[in-house]
Amino acid sequence: MKIQGKLFMWLSLFLLIMAIVYGLWSKEPAGTTALFLAFGLAIMVGFYLGFTARRVDAGAQDNKNADVADDAGELGFFSPHSWQPLSLAIGGALAFLAIAVGWWLLYFSLPLVLIGVYGWVFEYYRGENRTQ
Repeated sequence: MKIQGKLFMWLSLFLLIMAIVYGLWSKEPAGTTALFLAFGLAIMVGFYLGFTARRVDAGAQDNKNADVADDAGELGFFSPHSWQPLSLAIGGALAFLAIAVGWWLLYFSLPLVLIGVYGWVFEYYRGENRTQ
């Protein structure tokens, strides 16, 4: 993770320089704002990866002499049968459709998004999956 953190920090530095150069050269606010927002996102990801790399053991990607097989194994736990992403996808689609059709459509999308988020957060605190 240390390498990924450094990569994102260098990317954020590049984006900051490009945002300043683009803003001074073009005087166009939309592209300049987008580049500054991209800088903000890159620095957040880089800081998170760098902070996390200090707290966890070094991975195979941090070892220059590691083989590809050294990084094999379980990556984490992923829910095999969750219905919550479907609720979030429908709610998000309705929310974005509300921008084009009318803001009244948000009244229908908000409950779906809230149900999906609530269900996803507490999926393994109730029901048959309580012990996982």
